[in-house]
Amino acid sequence: MRMDVEERFRIVRSIGEECIQEDELWNLLTKKPHPICYDGFEPSGRMHIAQGIMKTINVNKLTSAGCKVKIWIADWFAQLNNKMGGDIDKIQTVGRYLIEVWKAAGMNLEGGNVEFLWSSEEIMSRPHEYWPIVTDIARRNKLPRITRCCQIMGRKEQDELTGGQIFYPCMQCADIFFLKADICQLGMDQRKVNVLAREYCDDIKRKNKPIILSHHMLPGLLEGQEKMAKSNPNSAIFMEDEEAVVNLKIQNTYCPPNLVDRNPCLEYIKYIVLPWFKEFKVEQKTKNGEKTYTSFDEISADYVKGDLQPADIKPALAKALNRILQPVRDHFKNDERAKAIFEAVKGFEAAKLPDVFHSQC
Repeated sequence: MRMDVEERFRIVRSIGEECIQEDELWNLLTKKPHPICYDGFEPSGRMHIAQGIMKTINVNKLTSAGCKVKIWIADWFAQLNNKMGGDIDKIQTVGRYLIEVWKAAGMNLEGGNVEFLWSSEEIMSRPHEYWPIVTDIARRNKLPRITRCCQIMGRKEQDELTGGQIFYPCMQCADIFFLKADICQLGMDQRKVNVLAREYCDDIKRKNKPIILSHHMLPGLLEGQEKMAKSNPNSAIFMEDEEAVVNLKIQNTYCPPNLVDRNPCLEYIKYIVLPWFKEFKVEQKTKNGEKTYTSFDEISADYVKGDLQPADIKPALAKALNRILQPVRDHFKNDERAKAIFEAVKGFEAAKLPDVFHSQC
């Protein structure tokens, strides 16, 4: 059954913690049955659950609302950012691993509404289209404006950057136009470069600006971690983590009683478990019963009052996450090609220095 514009808007808008601008999104969905959404990732190591499951949830929502999603496997960008020591073969192996994870996680790839595009292949096939956009963006912006976008690479403005890392934001900005994206569906950490793309539209007097739909960034599992850090494997759930590992990580997760804000356990429930299962089941041993929640408001209200304790939600959260991850574990155990790719990625991880995990976009 065909959705009306109001329902499509509700679904698409639900993905973003922020939308720039809502009226533009409404107009786009009114006029275009199949808008193009862009997302992208540097292949830089093992995938954590936010990149794996939150991305699967978001992509499936977008395609259900009629959108076409282009996922940019940013291998050249990873090389510019010196991921995997700049070794393009290793980077592309990690890229193949990312695709295997999304397939196993349940991303809806039927109907051709999701495309995985390798930056190296696409740019090499149409350099006459790509590089003029990059150079025009570069010449129209001062260096301080470009370095303000360094967060997109997991860097800080005060970091000493290579020439490639300075050029990187100009290229990522150009990707949006090269891929003819209507919507930039990326994390909040990519906001600055997406705003740069809208500013560029003002510079070139382009009326139709890319709409920015920025999704929430899940915190690390440990106290005070705004993002997950690969340098500490206990700060994130990875997509192939075994059941016992997930149980232990959740058991050790920062989860202050009665406090909802910046509580990693509550965030995992809100952004992963509830969207996936539409419910959250808790066994309360002290009350000798099971309670099923269908909204986060119910959960947060009970948690603030103390009717739900960390000892209640942690086992239930671990159980739910393990159910979500089991098909991915099975895929990497039973599919020989996927298993070989994953073993190679684990080898790369073991050999390299600690790094901070981030999505390109």
